[in-house]
Amino acid sequence: MTTNNTEVLLIGCGKMGGALLAGWLKGGAIARAVAVDPGPGPDAFAGDSRVLAVKSGLDLPAGFAPDVVVIAVKPQMMANAAPVYRDIVGRGAVVLSIAAGKTIEHFETLYGAATPIVRAMPNTPAAIGRGISVAVPNARVTAEQRALCDRLLQAGGDVEWVEDEQLIDVVTATSGGGPAYVFLLMEAMAAGGVAAGLTPDLAMKLARTTVAGAGELAVQSPGESAEQLRKNVTSPNGTTQAALGVLMAEGGVPDLMVRAIAAATRRSRELAD
Repeated sequence: MTTNNTEVLLIGCGKMGGALLAGWLKGGAIARAVAVDPGPGPDAFAGDSRVLAVKSGLDLPAGFAPDVVVIAVKPQMMANAAPVYRDIVGRGAVVLSIAAGKTIEHFETLYGAATPIVRAMPNTPAAIGRGISVAVPNARVTAEQRALCDRLLQAGGDVEWVEDEQLIDVVTATSGGGPAYVFLLMEAMAAGGVAAGLTPDLAMKLARTTVAGAGELAVQSPGESAEQLRKNVTSPNGTTQAALGVLMAEGGVPDLMVRAIAAATRRSRELAD
């Protein structure tokens, strides 16, 4: 299997599915994708001869046998969407699911115990190639299929692999939802600036640029921990220390984040039911 002849069936071409598809096309990771989505998502790829957009699984090309079936629909839509593709999956494809909460066992029950399945959780910065995905394979996935899934996920950024599937729920809670936590921090910083007298536009620009710059500084400082980077900004008895005294007090941000990630992990496991 080579980079230039890989065929993909993409089920769901919303924000995440569309982001991955854009990355595959940009990087030449696939030869062709058939994107199934009843909404307008595939419209962004109109005119690209490598993408065939269809509205339902009933419209697939006759005899289509993709190398990988990527499931990118919302968990709540899975019951109606996924069973349609049993025959396609049975033609030898590896299933790569990025649906939150849906376990490998769920897809083995749906498509058969002999089906090679990779469960992965990317995040929305994949849209700009700065995301991170964590994946876990079942025992049926070959080395070649794992390499293929790794290459497709790399279109959105970094990729890590684990062997314990239960960790995917924690990944979902940490990095899957993580961008929303960062955006909330941005909102809160801007709101604090406005409350202290800044205009809304200036407060948001300061918050947005500060969050983006701090994140890039962390990426470019792999030898320093987040704790050390925080300390580098914090002068004893200075203004930052005064703010951190509030944020890090009992029940503050560190405690809240532990509780938040625990709540999201529980919800991810509930979605498996």
